[in-house]
Amino acid sequence: MADEISTAMTACQGKSVLLRLRNNKTVQGNLIDFDIHMNLTLDKAEDITEEKHLSLGKVLLRGDNILAISLPTDKS
Repeated sequence: MADEISTAMTACQGKSVLLRLRNNKTVQGNLIDFDIHMNLTLDKAEDITEEKHLSLGKVLLRGDNILAISLPTDKS
């Protein structure tokens, strides 16, 4: 199972991902990197919780604050 998740996440590096956080925030950004604890580095991150999006830039999100990750689908 962990290998499948790691493979899916590796395939999404450089692509836009959507995250739901424990504090009820929704963040979208380009996945730069991740580790075994699911700590994520995002570039061009935005808080899209409210109607007006808040630009966050490059961020590091701690894995235990992430509830869900929506990965892009492969159109091939």
